[in-house]
Amino acid sequence: MKQTQNNVYAIEIEGLEKTYKSGVKALDSIDLHVQKGDFFALLGPNGAGKSTTISILSSLVQKSAGKVKIAGIDIDENQNLAKTFLGIVPQEFNFGIFETVENILINQAGYYGIPYKTAKDRVEYYLDKLSLIDKRKTQSGQLSGGMKRRLMIARALVHEPEILILDEPTAGVDIEIRRSMWEFLKDLNAKGKTIILTTHYLEEAESLCRNIAIIDKGKIVENTTMKKLLQGLDTETFIIDLKEEPKKKTSSSKFTYQWIDGKTIEVQISKKQSVNELFAELTKQKLQVVSLRNKSNRLEELFLNLTRRKSA
Repeated sequence: MKQTQNNVYAIEIEGLEKTYKSGVKALDSIDLHVQKGDFFALLGPNGAGKSTTISILSSLVQKSAGKVKIAGIDIDENQNLAKTFLGIVPQEFNFGIFETVENILINQAGYYGIPYKTAKDRVEYYLDKLSLIDKRKTQSGQLSGGMKRRLMIARALVHEPEILILDEPTAGVDIEIRRSMWEFLKDLNAKGKTIILTTHYLEEAESLCRNIAIIDKGKIVENTTMKKLLQGLDTETFIIDLKEEPKKKTSSSKFTYQWIDGKTIEVQISKKQSVNELFAELTKQKLQVVSLRNKSNRLEELFLNLTRRKSA
């Protein structure tokens, strides 16, 4: 049985660099530490270095410099052993379209030397957990996009790795499937699985992750807890639904209003203001509120501010 070293970190990256033959420097001496059992977000724009980092961890790309440890194992010393602790869900579907769902998972387990009986039991478990049990005999090419995403996750988990890396796992899936996948991942993490997530759905990272690193142009520009990062917002944006459309669209000297439509307002509140003040203002203007909710782009606002500030 594989044994992890006595280490608090699932992933340790120090001074990691990657320069391609073209001369493009994808990673510029990045440091990153992910604790065991964490749900960690790695965010950044396209071309920032996220996929290169993941490709180095999974041994698809050779690093130019730096040290990388997976579950305490240096990949320069024993890359094959280190890889067994990882389950990778890449962006692109990369299984045979004529293979059945069940065979894809059983074959994957076989690559890791898992006995057939054990593999069958695990396949049953993950197919059930990911709502694919009735598709077990279906060729993967006939699955919907959302089912293919879930199959990718099942394949990454069938050898029961300690660390799961998800590269844009909910891209192209509908809201209902995305939410069900969120619940599945939260449950996995609660049971001790370390999860690293890259995503362009920034509300996804906010909902799932406790810690976050933001990478831009091959450098880590922020590495902190999600809570601390969100506390850095000077303003918070709310969406307000009104009971009735007013005869006249009002404005405010205290708050920044933006009318989305006749019955919906987007309002910004600074740290110095309170929601109670906002309600007092709306009541004064005889506007009756039906519902109020956070706009889901709080993390996006921070991300844009950070990347602009660091590149200035």
